Amino acid sequence: MANRKLNRNSFGDPKNAGRLMTTDEALALLNEWVPNERLRLHMKQVAALMKAWALEKENADAQTAAKWELAGLLHDADWEKFPDDHCRIIIEELERRNIDPEVIRCIACHGPRIFGVEPVTPMEKMIYAFDELSGLIHAYSLMRPEGYEGMEIKGVKKRLKEKSFAAGVNREDIYDAVSRLSVSLDELIDFIISRQKTVC
Repeated sequence: MANRKLNRNSFGDPKNAGRLMTTDEALALLNEWVPNERLRLHMKQVAALMKAWALEKENADAQTAAKWELAGLLHDADWEKFPDDHCRIIIEELERRNIDPEVIRCIACHGPRIFGVEPVTPMEKMIYAFDELSGLIHAYSLMRPEGYEGMEIKGVKKRLKEKSFAAGVNREDIYDAVSRLSVSLDELIDFIISRQKTVC
C-alpha cells in the first residue's frame, strides 16, 4: 500500500472561508466516486453525527453545522476509487473547487495515524472519534434482529473488545480519539446509537 502521509498541515485557501458545496453537489460527487452503497451509507451516517453534534453539543449555527456535515459526508469519498491515494484525492478535489479550508483540513484529520495530520479543533477531533466507532456500531446493528432498537452501551463495548468482530475497525484509533475529547466513550456510544439509527 502506498504511503498515505499527506506531509502538510495547511489545506485550501483562507479566502474561501464559508464556501461550501450544496448537499446535492456533495451527493452527486459520492454517486460518481462511490459505487458501494454501504460505504455511501457510512459517510451519510458520519455526516449526520457531525451535524447533530455541532448543533446539539457545540451550539453551532446553521453554516457551521453545514461545514461539519460536509466534512463527514465526503471524508471517505476517494477511498473506493483511489485506495492508495485515499484522502489526498478528495482534498485536491475540494481545493480545486475552492471549498472552505476548515472542511478540507477536517477531512485530512480523520485518521492522524495514517495521514499524519493531528486533529486540533472540535470538528477535527469529532470526525476522528465518529469514523471508526460509527462503523463498528453499524456492524453491530446488522447482526441484531432488532437492529438499533434496544441496543445498549455495554453490548457495543463488548463488541469493541472482540477483535474478531468488525475486524477492519481500528480499536486503537477509537481509544485514541476518545482520549482527546472531554466526553467519555459511553457518552459517545450513546450519542451514536441514538442519532445514527435514523440514517438510511
